Amino acid sequence: MVRRITTLLCFLLTACAFAPAPAAQSVAPANAAQSVAPSAVPTTSEAPAAPGRARLEPPDGALFGVNLDWGTDTAAAVSERLGVTPAAWVQFVAFPLDDGGRANLDAFVEQVASVHGLALITLEPNDGLASVTDAAVADLATTLQGYAELRVPILVRFGHEMNGSWYAWGQQPAAYIEAYRRVAAAVHEIPDAATVWAPNYGAGYPFSGGRSEALPDTPDFALLDTDYDGTLTAADDPYAPYYPGDKAVDWVGMSLYHWGNVHPWGENEVPEPGAFVARLTGTYAGANGDETDLPDFYADYTIGHDKPMAITETAALWDPAGPGPSGAEITLAWFGQVFGTDVHARFPRLRMINWFEWRKDEAEVGRVIDWRLSADPQLARSLLTDVPPGWLRFADE
Repeated sequence: MVRRITTLLCFLLTACAFAPAPAAQSVAPANAAQSVAPSAVPTTSEAPAAPGRARLEPPDGALFGVNLDWGTDTAAAVSERLGVTPAAWVQFVAFPLDDGGRANLDAFVEQVASVHGLALITLEPNDGLASVTDAAVADLATTLQGYAELRVPILVRFGHEMNGSWYAWGQQPAAYIEAYRRVAAAVHEIPDAATVWAPNYGAGYPFSGGRSEALPDTPDFALLDTDYDGTLTAADDPYAPYYPGDKAVDWVGMSLYHWGNVHPWGENEVPEPGAFVARLTGTYAGANGDETDLPDFYADYTIGHDKPMAITETAALWDPAGPGPSGAEITLAWFGQVFGTDVHARFPRLRMINWFEWRKDEAEVGRVIDWRLSADPQLARSLLTDVPPGWLRFADE
């Protein structure tokens, strides 16, 4: 991971904890001005037949999912806290797969199967894009074929947040696109499997200072210099150079968190009204009034490329040790925006929203941040009773 109320969501599951998965990360925008019942999750045969519609897109509403910290939490415990079963579940795994990663995936998919959910598998090529070999891709295909026999729909998110500089696969557009297409070709051979392309929200781009930062006088730098001025700045397109093409991409998505209203991040702050929609459409001005002037992601990729969209990761920052508004106030405000009825009406192809259900140390702020909706079970359950009919889809519907 992961850089990262009037309505809403939630989750349930069964069973035991998984072996710990690779640690997820929620990534802050760098120095930005501000940056089931089986019917709940469609199989390929149940998905709409309209031309251009991607596999596994539900006919209406949005699947509610959760990024769960499988190393310290369980599906059963989250479900108990929230009172409902999520339709989608997220797992992070190092790619190529090793024995430990494969064991984690097996346990994850078995549990998703037990609740008739959809599994979103995030593949992380931590050793770099050169590690995405033919053998690694063939091994992945064999593994996914086994999951298909369990009748678990699978979304594969390869190399998420590739526009950032913090991952080993970041800011290498040519190699990334080539690797993504190879993985996508294998995924498309599997029944009830599809791909997700999901950059990080672009405020703060080009995210200078990370280990994979594109450097001047390199081919990657030239590809990312979309305005051809010889520099990488916020004026360059943070998404387009990394797009693998319509044939490879089934869903588009984005990591989109509330890290606060003003940089530096880490303060407990209630989101400004309309911040979620403004960020999604590239019109967010920031608390200081500085325009980010980003592309309209929904218009460009969901409408422009005829793809369903997923908010693959979202949550609102709350520092339990910090001053300011409570976690309940912050969560209430962010959830009211993300799951508002206006969002449902304005973005009808928004088909999945996944909450980052982690409590973890964030290097960007140097403290433990509680991202969990279920940090306040009473609040979470009250929100669930207010979900508008037809907006969110759960596994037990």
